[in-house]
Amino acid sequence: MTEDRALTLADIADLRAYERERDAFRAEVIALKRVRRVAVGPIVTVVFENRTTVRFQVQEMARAERMISDEQIQGELDAYNVLIPGPGELSATLFIELTGDEDLRTWLPKLVGIERAVELRIGEPSGEGSYPHVVRSVPEAGHAASLTRAETTPSVHYVQFSLTPEQVVAFADGPVALAVAHPAYGASTELGDATRASLLGDLA
Repeated sequence: MTEDRALTLADIADLRAYERERDAFRAEVIALKRVRRVAVGPIVTVVFENRTTVRFQVQEMARAERMISDEQIQGELDAYNVLIPGPGELSATLFIELTGDEDLRTWLPKLVGIERAVELRIGEPSGEGSYPHVVRSVPEAGHAASLTRAETTPSVHYVQFSLTPEQVVAFADGPVALAVAHPAYGASTELGDATRASLLGDLA
């Protein structure tokens, strides 16, 4: 994230002001996330974050916790500003979509390391199945220490992708697939035009 993209206290409405804008803002974010939410196989969903989605998260946290002090809200900004992508970057929340206790006990130990196994596969694949560009996810450093476990994985991860200028041009040209290449889970989804166009706004 670059400083000019970071949210500040001035960007966060107080509780009364936020209640007045909340319905319209929530509808805007729901529509935005519909384009930026990508299912990869049956149990993994990736939501690409940007300044708007992060602001919504902070506003909703402040609302739920009834935060009124600058210090409280600044703490949330410090935690979540790192999820705003800088130029040439994409930032995402990865969800392992499991609800039953048995599924959680079965899958979460198998999926250790999944936060490093998400790939952007850019361009047309060759006959051997290789791609001109493959960009692998990196866990967001500020959250990695608290989320990483040796024996099991949490159901939510924060990951980032860093693209070179050449890869950004190739991303714009397409096609682009989002894939999980983990020993216990492999799946791939091609990004739609609307999703790719939205993400290009982050990369610019």
